[in-house]
Amino acid sequence: MSASAGPQHVAWLSLGSNLECPDQQIRTASRALAAETRIRVLAISSLYRTAPVGGPADQPMFCNAALAVATDLGPYELLAVCQAIEAAQGRVRDVRWGPRTLDIDIIAFDTHASSAARLTLPHPRAAERAFVLVPLAEIAPALTLGGHGRVVDCLAGQDTGDIEPWPAS
Repeated sequence: MSASAGPQHVAWLSLGSNLECPDQQIRTASRALAAETRIRVLAISSLYRTAPVGGPADQPMFCNAALAVATDLGPYELLAVCQAIEAAQGRVRDVRWGPRTLDIDIIAFDTHASSAARLTLPHPRAAERAFVLVPLAEIAPALTLGGHGRVVDCLAGQDTGDIEPWPAS
């Protein structure tokens, strides 16, 4: 990040893909985030193989990961960067919770709380989704997800039986 960067924020991101070499989609997105001059990747979780939640039946399994980043961007600026990376990797938004090349969600941004339609923080369903919580617990177990409590505590109440490490390639 540049020396003239403004105040630093920490954001936690959830990445997912179930199309076109999902593990490579996640790795490419992680490199793209790290290449942004105003973003520094602080931590990245392992990759996990997870079952689809919601959306059409018979989707391929997902690859999921979590990242912590430091940035001087605001939450909406970070969202724009994430959406540009998704688009560059072929993301098409045609079916809600459908198959996708890449999904990058901002799970939390500092302790910022927002209920705006464009960006709700912390992410409104993160505390209920094991595919978000397992990778996030690896890098930020004490992160608080608003009124839901800490990641590690939210995870304790989840069924994680269908989550496993992504197979080595």
